[in-house]
Amino acid sequence: MIILMIRRLVGLLLTLLAVSALIFLVMALLPGDPAAIMLGTSASADTLAALRQQLGLDQPLLLRYLQWLGGVLQGDLGRSHTYGVPVAGLITERLAVTLPLAAMAILLSVLIAVPLGVTAAAKRNGLVDLAATLFAQAGIAVPAFWMGLLLILLFSMQLGWTPAGGFPGWHAGFFAALHALLLPALALALPQASVLTRVTRTAVLDVLDEDFLRAARAKGLSRRAALWRHAVPNAMVPVVTMLGLQFTFLVAGAVLIENVFNLPGLGRLAYQALSQRDIIVMQDVVLFFAALVIVVNFSVDLSYLWLDPRLRSGKAFS
Repeated sequence: MIILMIRRLVGLLLTLLAVSALIFLVMALLPGDPAAIMLGTSASADTLAALRQQLGLDQPLLLRYLQWLGGVLQGDLGRSHTYGVPVAGLITERLAVTLPLAAMAILLSVLIAVPLGVTAAAKRNGLVDLAATLFAQAGIAVPAFWMGLLLILLFSMQLGWTPAGGFPGWHAGFFAALHALLLPALALALPQASVLTRVTRTAVLDVLDEDFLRAARAKGLSRRAALWRHAVPNAMVPVVTMLGLQFTFLVAGAVLIENVFNLPGLGRLAYQALSQRDIIVMQDVVLFFAALVIVVNFSVDLSYLWLDPRLRSGKAFS
């Protein structure tokens, strides 16, 4: 099993290398001259040439990639031309918003989807099952940014319970910061929870007729106890798999949601870097997002060992 896990880890590193090359190539092929976009049309030819040299745009593509990759491996992500500060500091600063936002969204998604999906499976074809189906269909149909606007209209404009946007910073107090992140986290969580509800319901239905569940009932366990102690743990593998897949959509949704709610996170930084053609920032932020998604999915693979002891033989990683 250890050898197989090492192989997966090597595969992860090779995937990151391939992703870094693809990101660099896409950024290099974007239309327009980055120097002209940064300085504007009124810049002189000498000024444009100096900036191109500073950005390394006058060097061969492969050399630029190797220099950038070498800097990343040494922890030097370069310096933002727009902000005039190291990109590593920018990413660290914005992570203080994006990571709590993503964690809250995942937590809310699980707290909504798992109980609703389990109850819908236990009461199949009942009112709860119908409500769960309607919730899943509505959540899939409504994109995250539109969900964010609806939540702002309801909870901020009409009820006045939450701020419509902005982030006071953690220095303003832990609960004040969480309060500002609650609505955007909910906007990210609801579309993901709708999909997770359907997956949970289907996974629980698949194990309800298994022999181990009937054996648990025969030993005197109530239907509710057998459901939560035996059926739900055995149904968690596809649920965790979906959580790993959803993390990719969560990252993409963060770019939109952070702009809707005016949050100073990584998603907003990526959008601003794209609009200003700050190439170094764009490359580093996209690479960070890609690495985060790959590592999360690798961690999901490892979590199968804990969720299902039968997989510890190593066959799941072959």
